[in-house]
Amino acid sequence: MPILNVKVGAERTPELRRKIAAMLLELTTRILGKDPRVTSIAIDWVDPADWIVGGLSLAEQGKSSFYFDIKVTDETNTKTEKARYVEEAFAGFAGLLGNLHEESYIHVHDVRAASYGYGGRTQEWRFQHAPRSSAPVDSPGLFVPASASGSAK
Repeated sequence: MPILNVKVGAERTPELRRKIAAMLLELTTRILGKDPRVTSIAIDWVDPADWIVGGLSLAEQGKSSFYFDIKVTDETNTKTEKARYVEEAFAGFAGLLGNLHEESYIHVHDVRAASYGYGGRTQEWRFQHAPRSSAPVDSPGLFVPASASGSAK
């Protein structure tokens, strides 16, 4: 159930939007183990002339950039998974945007289950109400119900 908020400092095109969304969904599913059916991605575009790094715009530097943050339920991913996610996401953006400014950022937020949710239910509520006997263990201490609406991730 993660939400990704993405800012892109590059020329906006429908093709690039699709590629960014597909890349992030694939990485979020493969590396962090999140259910793609409940993963949301919001992409905002910033004109490279309005994105300033080191006192100069990206347009002046001939560079592109990105920033994104992802919110995941605390204790559902390891440090190693998050480090790999940051590394592969940066490489993915470099491949898609080209001439990427090193000052491009990724922030993985570990959010407490009792403070985070969707559909009017917190992740803690989902954990407390998950059928324990048939639900697989998703991460240490968390169970994932079979339905997407009850996903603990």
